[in-house]
Amino acid sequence: MHYELYYWPSIPGRGEFVRLALEDASASYVDVGCEPGPGMGIRAIVGWLEDRQLGQPPFAPPFLKAGRLVIAQTANILLYLGPRLGLVPKSESGRLWANQLQLTIADFVDEIHDMHHPIAGSLYYEDQKAEALRRSGHFRKERLPKFLGYFENVLARNASAKGYAIGRAVSYVDLSLFQLMAGLHYALPKSMSGARAQHPRLHALHDRIAARPQIAAYLASPRRQAFNQQGLFRHYPELDA
Repeated sequence: MHYELYYWPSIPGRGEFVRLALEDASASYVDVGCEPGPGMGIRAIVGWLEDRQLGQPPFAPPFLKAGRLVIAQTANILLYLGPRLGLVPKSESGRLWANQLQLTIADFVDEIHDMHHPIAGSLYYEDQKAEALRRSGHFRKERLPKFLGYFENVLARNASAKGYAIGRAVSYVDLSLFQLMAGLHYALPKSMSGARAQHPRLHALHDRIAARPQIAAYLASPRRQAFNQQGLFRHYPELDA
């Protein structure tokens, strides 16, 4: 299968969770938004979103074209890709557990985004800075340790299985946790400075995923987009006070 991934160029965003799965499995795919030429780039993404003839239209990127299927929502895309890329257990219970964890990651990512955009995504950060300062304090004190503690506990309960989240092999959940930890260290370096001691399993997982041959090659390639001030994970020093 040759896949087409549709996500905005220049930001890793939610599309990065899908890219990591495709890259780790050495899947054949094209990152449509990042490619030049006819039928590529932002126009291709907008074309799909505005296609009134499409029976099951996506609401927003990321979405994946796989043959005749058009699949949207990050967790839903990974639910589809997981068994096809060998990145999820074969059992139904294992697949459901993976999806449950991925949906929890999605909840966490939404809260991370809302830390710097608590009022509206359509407003600039500067237009909601006062609210963001208040929101970030609550996030760092209550939500950040709660989510990290939960995922650390998930890894602890599966400690006999090489430190992965599910079963005895790497899954798309592990790849997503890698991206989550990388993004948090970029956005909140001060708050995360002591996190390695508090959440050693999450950090060990991050390092293990980064060392996987296909992921290491991807991270060193131009395909890997750097974190920046337009994405989900943004570094504003005043929000990390």
